[in-house]
Amino acid sequence: MSDTKTPQFRLDHTMIRVCNLEKSLDFYTRLLGMKVLRNTDYPNGRFTNVFIGYGPENVTTTLELTHNWDQEVPYEKGKAYGHLAFNVESVVDAMTFLESEGVTIRSPAKAMNHGTRMLGFVEDPDGYVIELNEPVNP
Repeated sequence: MSDTKTPQFRLDHTMIRVCNLEKSLDFYTRLLGMKVLRNTDYPNGRFTNVFIGYGPENVTTTLELTHNWDQEVPYEKGKAYGHLAFNVESVVDAMTFLESEGVTIRSPAKAMNHGTRMLGFVEDPDGYVIELNEPVNP
């Protein structure tokens, strides 16, 4: 048995690559209520990183949007990727709002398979799947 103390871990961020940074920022900030926390251009690398979230980076998990300036075609999502998940008070109300804003609905609000928790799925401007779910009741 090791006497080395296990470090404390906290999920810092998830990164996705986006083709149209402005559309993605509009989706995540205006529609989902996230805030831009940090926006950095890297001219020598020809990319921009924007960190967005619901609170300070050192306290909450954030989302990193990476925009490669020369990317002209949508990214392959792969079969291992699942989705990003966001809590909302009412999935039905959130889905109604997002649909009215032209967001693609992947699966309408309904009780999850084999459970009672309300879920719904939409797509962001790059086709990434976004799960909306209601908080777990303790």
